[in-house]
Amino acid sequence: MPFRRHPSIIAFFAASLSIIFASLPTLGMTDQPTGKSAQRQPRKNDPFAAPKVDPNLPNVLLIGDSISIGYMLDARKAMEGKANVFRPATNCGPTTRGLEQLDSWLGDRQWDVIHFNFGLHDLKFMGPNGQNLADPESPTSKRQVPLPEYKENLRKIASRLKETGATLIWRETTPVPEGAKGRLPEDGPRYNQAAAEVMASLGDIQTDPFYDFALQHAKTQRKANVHYTAEGSKLLGEHVAAVVTQALR
Repeated sequence: MPFRRHPSIIAFFAASLSIIFASLPTLGMTDQPTGKSAQRQPRKNDPFAAPKVDPNLPNVLLIGDSISIGYMLDARKAMEGKANVFRPATNCGPTTRGLEQLDSWLGDRQWDVIHFNFGLHDLKFMGPNGQNLADPESPTSKRQVPLPEYKENLRKIASRLKETGATLIWRETTPVPEGAKGRLPEDGPRYNQAAAEVMASLGDIQTDPFYDFALQHAKTQRKANVHYTAEGSKLLGEHVAAVVTQALR
């Protein structure tokens, strides 16, 4: 006997499906937009997001690694109403990456102050096959960017930044605490000294004494880790804002 689709059965299944789909959000699905509309939704508290630009305010560019990513929003908040504060939408990493990408970070915007740093990624140890944060005691480990190359790279970067006509502020590299993987505590001061020599030779570049400031707040640095707690990042960001604001005056 051929199967006949009874209207009552069809209505039953239709009603059941509507109930199931209506309940899906409560089963862990979300109703966030997808595709192009999703890409247009800015992520809340995104340090890579561009600020709302006030054309009457000066433009500030902060260049740095994950330490600067951590303090970016706090620095911007502290300079609210004083400057439009930007950063590259990436971890700026070592000086080798700076040389490769600096022009794209600068873009065509007129910068009033550029606050910049490279160091923690240069002095970290890499393994023979590119292993990240390798054991400094291993004979096969090498610093990602040796000190002589670091100095030369930094000289090229700072020289390019001077061409923008902006006020330049070199930000010292933060301390490497004992036990931090893939780095040596003594390398921080060594790389900072090398950077100081470069900035002095080029002239007309201010220095943010960031290393000593960070040492004063060492309790806010994570244990055996170069990164900072939210409290530490806030302190660092407010310090950066004070240094930049002073330069703007």
